[in-house]
Amino acid sequence: MKRNLFALLVSLAALSGLAALSGVAACTEPTNSSNSPMDAQAGNDTTAVAATSYAYEVVRTFPHDTGAFTQGLAIEGETLYESTGNYGLSSLRRVALRTGEVERVRRLSATIFGEGLALYDDKIIQLTWKSGIGFIYDRESFELLRSVSYPGEGWGITYDGARFIMSDGSSNLYFRDKVTFAETGRVFVRDGDGPVRNLNELEYVKGEVFANIWQEDRIARIDPETGRVTGWIDLEGLLESAGPGEGGGTVDVLNGIAYDAAGDRLFVTGKWWPRLFEIRLVEKQDPSG
Repeated sequence: MKRNLFALLVSLAALSGLAALSGVAACTEPTNSSNSPMDAQAGNDTTAVAATSYAYEVVRTFPHDTGAFTQGLAIEGETLYESTGNYGLSSLRRVALRTGEVERVRRLSATIFGEGLALYDDKIIQLTWKSGIGFIYDRESFELLRSVSYPGEGWGITYDGARFIMSDGSSNLYFRDKVTFAETGRVFVRDGDGPVRNLNELEYVKGEVFANIWQEDRIARIDPETGRVTGWIDLEGLLESAGPGEGGGTVDVLNGIAYDAAGDRLFVTGKWWPRLFEIRLVEKQDPSG
């Protein structure tokens, strides 16, 4: 009987030990890590590098339609493609760079607010703000080929040669398949350890994403693989630099970036701005150096 009692006590002790080990394992298991883009991306890049600051030089200016509430901008050769916003006024446009003349326009429904656009292959994709729909057009004729859907809001979009990169006004950039438009990944954008919010119109430039920051006169240069801001482009005073009166009238925020890869030319403008600017970036010197 004592032998049976001893065996029973040994068995109970072993079971208690296993339960304790299970409790430790349960406490150390990662929780919800796959649902936090900030945590997931921060784990890939733990080295914070100070962002470089840039000023600008104006190379030349071009006329820009003051009726264009610019939401998206792209360029090919001497031709601009522009998406404009506001309910009842949203459109897709093809514009002559030199003259600012609107050569072709496709107007959106009064219930649609146009947002960013990107060129890819022989097509154009145009986002909408709150409708959850993107439109894909033939680049030459502006014929609507099909539509795609996405959750949440659409702000900016660009194309890196293989995939779309999209913003929604948050601190995230979303990667999307060029055929299905399904999300294939995302990255959390930060400067140092802090988030960069209000990512707006986007442009892919030499391996980086240039992003307008809504309601700010600056552009973030972002490493799309890590989400780190590598540089800030300060465009304060740009509109006024065009000359007397150019900063007056009804104008809104800086918005619209276009990069001509063939000519290595960078263009920027704003909502209802009377001018489009070709600029050259100038690295700011550290005064403490």
